[in-house]
Amino acid sequence: MSKILVIDDDKSIRETLELYLTEEGYAVRTAPTGTDGLNEFTSWSPDVVILDIRLPDVDGFRILEELREEDENAKVIMITAHHDMESTIRAMKEGAFDYIHKPVDVNELDIAIEKALHAQDMEKKIKGLLVDSSKNFKVGDIIGDGPRMREIFKTIGVVSQSKTPVLIQGESGTGKELIARVIHNNTTANEPYIAVNCSAIVETLLESELFGHEKGSFTGAVTRKPGKFELARQGTVFLDEISEMSLNLQAKLLRVLQEREFERVGGKDRIKVNARIIAATNKDLMAMIRDRQFRDDLYYRLNIVNIFIPPLRERKEDLKPLIDYLITKINLELHKNIAGVSDEMFNVFTRYTWPGNIRELENLLVRAAVVTKGQVLTRDDFPDLHDTPVHSGQQNPDNEPLRDNSGRILTIEEVEERHIRQTIKETRMNKGEICTVLGISRPTFERKLEKFNIVFERE
Repeated sequence: MSKILVIDDDKSIRETLELYLTEEGYAVRTAPTGTDGLNEFTSWSPDVVILDIRLPDVDGFRILEELREEDENAKVIMITAHHDMESTIRAMKEGAFDYIHKPVDVNELDIAIEKALHAQDMEKKIKGLLVDSSKNFKVGDIIGDGPRMREIFKTIGVVSQSKTPVLIQGESGTGKELIARVIHNNTTANEPYIAVNCSAIVETLLESELFGHEKGSFTGAVTRKPGKFELARQGTVFLDEISEMSLNLQAKLLRVLQEREFERVGGKDRIKVNARIIAATNKDLMAMIRDRQFRDDLYYRLNIVNIFIPPLRERKEDLKPLIDYLITKINLELHKNIAGVSDEMFNVFTRYTWPGNIRELENLLVRAAVVTKGQVLTRDDFPDLHDTPVHSGQQNPDNEPLRDNSGRILTIEEVEERHIRQTIKETRMNKGEICTVLGISRPTFERKLEKFNIVFERE
């Protein structure tokens, strides 16, 4: 039987709530003052406290503070006859689980008590998880246990032995810059790491940002300014959104890669480039080459080593460690004590298609951590995630048979062929990696390619 303590100086309210809550099946005690309430809390350890803000001896906010000092996870529902914004904000800021106005609506009170008890129950079930989940993580880790992420780790290890250009491809929010930083930290950690977002700077300024300029080279150039390639010294220049770079600047970047030197804007002196160049994009550069929006010679110079980061919807095996890692990071940054997400919420996460990838996951967890009233993040903390969006070509949520454009139900062989073709198209992996993802052997995969007349050029 759950225990509820009511602290209120109004005798009629105490008696009314005691009668109602007892009939609802709770064990109830009451206290007329803050001091009496604190004593009852210490000796009885109630599951939920209903606390009036206006008390005859001690301010209700002071009682809330002392209750939280006694038990940081105390579930306190504050009630008041005064409808003012400041009190509501203050109560929630100082750790109240909920805030209800008088006269008390029993339906509203029932919901608040039910949520408080549910949060407490989840915290008990998940007790100790926070310590276990945080001990193996540090900020800046790349989290991933699946075969595709393991291959990325291997590639990082190989490219960290030299300063070969690297092209990182993947959807927005998959962690392209994190990969670039890890490569830098494993190659020249003591040298500068300089990131440039090519889509955030207009062309005329981007050229000056990258290569620097001489005094008087253009209006406003009152002094000589070194560019990013110069400032990076022996370190790394990370060119994010390389697909947004103009064709004119692409030609100049190609020269840097070919000759390992450049000139400042308005200058004549040749300056050596000693930094590694890592580029990243969420666009299909081959399609842009066909549309003459990206230079093919620059692509092949950048694409000496290619790292493709799979979207989160294709690496669901990493969802649990990613959540644990991000919650650990959030706890450190926001001084929170979140232990994890409920089983129900995790099931919602596994069905969700994550169009914003890891960035979306982190943003949702941060927002939930800010607004949650407990240590366990539940469905109530993710109001915008109740309806699961469907990613085109990835899921069939209604479990309907797959059909072609005419509405005809596809055969098993047609579904298999479509799945293999889609996997090859979207993953950009070699044969061995695709066999691992599909769960088939290399000879079986070769037979499927021949059977469905699929041309596969990557080894």
